[in-house]
Amino acid sequence: MNLSPLQKARYEYSPKLPGMLRNGISDICVKEGSETASVADQDKIKALFPNTYGKKEITFEKGSNTSVAKKQVVGVILSGGQAPGGHNVISGLYDALKATDKSNVLLGFKGGPDGLLKDDYVEFDDAFIDAYRNTGGFDIIGSGRTKLETQEQFAIVAENAKKNGLTAIVIIGGDDSNTNAATLAEYMAANNTGVQVIGCPKTIDGDLKNEDIEASFGFDTATKTYSELIGNIERDANSAKKYWHFVKVMGRSASHVALECALETQPNICLIGEEVAAKKMSLAQITNYIADSVEKRGNAGNNFGVAIIPEGIVEFVPEFSALIKEINELLAGSKTDEFNALPDWDAKYNFIKNGLSADAFKVFDILPLGIKQQLFLERDPHGNVQVSLIESEKLFSELVKNELANRKAAGTYKGKFSALHHFFGYEGRCAFPSNFDADYCYSLGYNAFMLIQYGYTGYLSKVSNISKPAEEWVAGGMPITKMMNIERRNGEDKPVIRKALVELDGKPFKYFEANRDKWAVETCFTYPGAIQYYGPAEVCDLTTRTLALEKGTM
Repeated sequence: MNLSPLQKARYEYSPKLPGMLRNGISDICVKEGSETASVADQDKIKALFPNTYGKKEITFEKGSNTSVAKKQVVGVILSGGQAPGGHNVISGLYDALKATDKSNVLLGFKGGPDGLLKDDYVEFDDAFIDAYRNTGGFDIIGSGRTKLETQEQFAIVAENAKKNGLTAIVIIGGDDSNTNAATLAEYMAANNTGVQVIGCPKTIDGDLKNEDIEASFGFDTATKTYSELIGNIERDANSAKKYWHFVKVMGRSASHVALECALETQPNICLIGEEVAAKKMSLAQITNYIADSVEKRGNAGNNFGVAIIPEGIVEFVPEFSALIKEINELLAGSKTDEFNALPDWDAKYNFIKNGLSADAFKVFDILPLGIKQQLFLERDPHGNVQVSLIESEKLFSELVKNELANRKAAGTYKGKFSALHHFFGYEGRCAFPSNFDADYCYSLGYNAFMLIQYGYTGYLSKVSNISKPAEEWVAGGMPITKMMNIERRNGEDKPVIRKALVELDGKPFKYFEANRDKWAVETCFTYPGAIQYYGPAEVCDLTTRTLALEKGTM
């Protein structure tokens, strides 16, 4: 196997653990906090999770280990989309298992939840793990998006767990994957299987966080990767001085990635979906907001710029959001197959016209044909519109182009407008993890084993105080049910982890808001450059601007 010099060097990197975990598992004890409640719909969530609801938050501290010693056979899966650092979660989990007892076993189930259902796994050993330390991707065992939600699925997982002697299962994933973890933990507890279930918080979208989970892993690396690319585009734009670049970045349900990239690169325009929703901004208002920047810059001789667009922006526009909700209900259940079986677009158009309300259809009917069809492409696993497939960067550049033509005819706009389009998504999902993500993920995996060793189930591995040096990080766990509420999914009410949105009164957004008017007119681009793995800690171990602003370290 041919390895790059960087890959060889990263294998040798030793991730930093929280100080309390550095001197051996035998010197760690548990401190229990207060009992917890779900963020909303407490009665409904409690009724659905009677065996795992309301458990106490815990932190690990220095002290005598009082856990019961026993051989552990742990299964682990990677679930959902890739995020930098997943391999290190598995490495940390493996190292903690083996540090406690060399006879402990870690089984990696292939292809995500499907591996648990099909009993398809590999047993890890030192050589296997060493080939993936500190590397990007999920290729160590692959991933998948199968949902674990039926009693039949739970029974199959329980039977396969029994057959393999599993004492615990660790699910590494985002909000949906950890909802799976919560429901599986409840089933295992209700049926006295003896199998614990632990989750680890992953998503580059950054929307799996709260007062306890300060960041989901992968966000740091992905946003640094996108910011490098956006900075490169800004430099090119400032060199050529003839293009407006519309850059769509990942973030369907929240705009954390867009905001972080804006804080890193200071573009002329960055749309924040949560603000669009709060202000009930229409397509026309958003178009005018962007066109104002283009006009002012163009009239000053600067016919170039950069606009960052979160991939889920259209879902935050009230008129679009209402349309998407109706489409999701229209195609719920078997209606999707009925729609897909229609012979041509004319037949599908009539189906849509008859199924939508008059207001929703009015919005639908003014959209360009390409956007109309994108709204009815393949559904996501929940039966919802795949918003990421909607080319919103092209939609807005086309709307801006039309508006500028009107302004030029009116004599107010004297510049030139030429747009280029980009979508940064896959470019960041499997990058070599930053030192921060390498350390954070290794700690999450190591900490997950501590939760297993002390008998917890239905918990999320939690490492906090992460804006400080790793020595000061605090390890512990929180019940997954604390993050849950009831939402409408695929035409039904479902218990799910509540997504964390950009807080408009939070410090990161307030900093952006205070500076964006200047950025919109002047050329204030900053160029973050590539992720640094070696050198001064203030460069290599730097956290995101978002986390630094939230915690007051910037």
